[in-house]
Amino acid sequence: MTNRTAPPATTVDAAEGLSSAAASARLVEDGPNAVGTSAPSLMRTIGGQFRNVVLLLLLVTAVVSAVLGQVQDAIVIAVILLTSVGLGAVNEYRSALVSSAMTDRLRHTARVLRDGVWTTVDVRDIVVGDLVRLGVGSVVPADATLVSAQDLELDESVLTGESRPVERRSDQLVLQGAVVVSGSGDARVSATGRATEFGGIAAGLRSRAPETAFQAGLARFSMLLVWVAVSLMVLIVVAGVAFSRPLLTTVLFALAIAVGVTPQLLPAVVSTALASGARLLKRSDVLVKRLVCVEDLGGVDVLVTDKTGTLTSGGLRFQDALDPTGRPAPTLLGVARATVPPDVPDGGTAGSVADALDREILDASVDVAIGTLPVVLATRPFDHERMTSSALVLEHDGSRRLIVKGAPDVVLAQCTDVASAGHETLQRLLAAGHRVIAVATAIVSGSTMTADPLGVNDSFVLEGFLVFEDPPRPGVADAISALRDLGVQVVVVTGDDPVVAAGLARDVGIPVGSPMLGSEIGPTGSGPSAARVLDAGVVARVRPADKAGVVRALRDAGKTVAFLGDGVNDALALHAADVGISVLSATDVARDAADVVLLDKRLDAVATAVRTGRRVFANTLKYVMMGTSSNIGNMLSAAVAASFLPFLPLLPAQVLLNNLIYDLGQLAIPSDRVDPERLTAPARWDVGAVRRFMLVFGPVSSVFDFVTFAVLLGVVHASPAEFRTVWFVESLLTQSLVVFVVRTNRVPSWRSRPGRWLALGALGSAAAGVVLPLSPIGALVDFSPLPGTLLMVIAVIAVVYLLLVEGLKAFAFRYVFRNDSGAHRTAHHVRRLAARFGRAR
Repeated sequence: MTNRTAPPATTVDAAEGLSSAAASARLVEDGPNAVGTSAPSLMRTIGGQFRNVVLLLLLVTAVVSAVLGQVQDAIVIAVILLTSVGLGAVNEYRSALVSSAMTDRLRHTARVLRDGVWTTVDVRDIVVGDLVRLGVGSVVPADATLVSAQDLELDESVLTGESRPVERRSDQLVLQGAVVVSGSGDARVSATGRATEFGGIAAGLRSRAPETAFQAGLARFSMLLVWVAVSLMVLIVVAGVAFSRPLLTTVLFALAIAVGVTPQLLPAVVSTALASGARLLKRSDVLVKRLVCVEDLGGVDVLVTDKTGTLTSGGLRFQDALDPTGRPAPTLLGVARATVPPDVPDGGTAGSVADALDREILDASVDVAIGTLPVVLATRPFDHERMTSSALVLEHDGSRRLIVKGAPDVVLAQCTDVASAGHETLQRLLAAGHRVIAVATAIVSGSTMTADPLGVNDSFVLEGFLVFEDPPRPGVADAISALRDLGVQVVVVTGDDPVVAAGLARDVGIPVGSPMLGSEIGPTGSGPSAARVLDAGVVARVRPADKAGVVRALRDAGKTVAFLGDGVNDALALHAADVGISVLSATDVARDAADVVLLDKRLDAVATAVRTGRRVFANTLKYVMMGTSSNIGNMLSAAVAASFLPFLPLLPAQVLLNNLIYDLGQLAIPSDRVDPERLTAPARWDVGAVRRFMLVFGPVSSVFDFVTFAVLLGVVHASPAEFRTVWFVESLLTQSLVVFVVRTNRVPSWRSRPGRWLALGALGSAAAGVVLPLSPIGALVDFSPLPGTLLMVIAVIAVVYLLLVEGLKAFAFRYVFRNDSGAHRTAHHVRRLAARFGRAR
């Protein structure tokens, strides 16, 4: 982004903030600092259901039927439509309410000067004229003009798409939504809410969000069904014209067949499954921001995670201060303390590992005799790129000394003449699994006023090492094992030393080859580096861009990647991942970049989320496979029969009634049990596999329909009403009972126990098919009572059909179907960051 000209300064003095009274008055006048993200709306949710092509087809068919006077058909279609839209809207709306409540729970704050005191306020209460303080990890809360800036660099990718940090100086404009990568500064607010540049971008959020892989797969599948439906309609209309049937009846029958091809309740089943998964995850302390993220979790096959707080307890504890030879050096704490910023977050505030280390240094220095502290002249906060922090101090003798503390390899590289004892001490500490910070100093010229080590030419001398402990988190080894059983490989990315990180990873059960350094990650994330990452298992000494590079490399290699992080330096990687996962206690920028928020940073919660996502996908796919194979078979049979019979094989209302009864019985699929072996590997949408399934099992259903036709026409000499009744019962019976065979890959099928509600639904549909012709409703749709002999014929056909499908399944799942779906991509966009500037309370 090019440098922007700052707007005219406000009338408030640059060194002062607003009074509480003035801020309250401006808040009333200008409104909250919100971009206008709307609250969940039931009406909008209902309207959104009709983006589905299947429901649009139902709506058109219902209207046409009503206009043409076919009241029965219109009523049946309306019942199907209302059921699907109602269930889908209710589940999606409930999910939106949960997501909205979670957004309100994730409070976003900023530091503001009010009444002469720096205080923390909600970002939505910031007004024009406020003086805000920016630090590493904070998100610029409004458009503002910099009053002061010290080594300030911003990530403005959410606004410009440019991933490289941009330097900003005093009197320049900083924009709402930018993330502070390094340095600090104070800025005067010039615009809030919708008046900001980010607010203009966020105005487009009312449009539909980009599709996820799950939604894209459903869309491709729906279009496949549309082409099948159109083909069958053309066949039926041509046959009707050839047989000189009434055009109106033929067209209505063709529309009924088109509706019958589609799994009409697919949107309802999908939304029910996703909502059920989201509720289960919430009980496991996992909150999803978007409902479709539940399924996306199921596709994960690589989890990239940080080390501290995930594999370890996160409770970094100071252990010792040592000189280069390994002897105790308590005064080293006093030297290091000069680099600690005065406003470092306490233990209860989300912050980076550097913050935690600084807090430990402060606490430890209180209990140790460290002597009189020097006067701090300038400081440079921790920089994730340089991996050091520094301070310029004035010693008691009048000399000036520059102190640098940070990653040992970085600090030692700046020192001259490091004795072998220093290297040996460091290696011993690292081999023991300690977290180590190195401290070095340099005497600088009296005119020097910078705390930036790169601006000093003097030689640094290694003063010693600060040693910290961070033991493995209890239960993390079991969580790693659970993820491995799910086919998820864990890759650790950390700013820590490779020896320490690799040792810890091996201790908790992560396979580690030769640890990789972040500097080895290519700028474009090439395939070979992805293979190297997976083989290494650990990528150490990473910088923020390196983390995102690891994620991109894995995704480019066809992996579906989840990233777990909670710091400002994790934001780029969270955005780059297929599924970004953070924690409730994370920095604001990390929570905003995430799709999923954990109430506690536990890997076992991630394993639960992945398992739930796969269960949701497996049950959704069951409905698709069962519905399409049965529907395609039955409707193909109807289309073929209509081309040679002198009468329609089923009346339009009978076709629709058949589908309604069957679909209602399948609404319990989201609650079905899933075989454990179906959870051991990611499952993704593969329209080709669905097509092959239809082409294998659909025609088998049609073969038995043709056998039924032959018996009815050649043996029984059934009347049109008897023909329709028998085929209605036979088709509903077979497609309801075949659920028990197709719902599992196990052979024989009874080795997999179905869910209770699915079993009741399937058996209920089958029973309804038998009982309906005998009920008063049967007469309303022109059914005739069936003699016992015909019922016996139907029973024999159904049993033989189920046995054949069982055998065919054993062959097909071994030789025909393969889980060969490729990688998918999940779109990420500005909508997530806009949540922090959400609607007014």
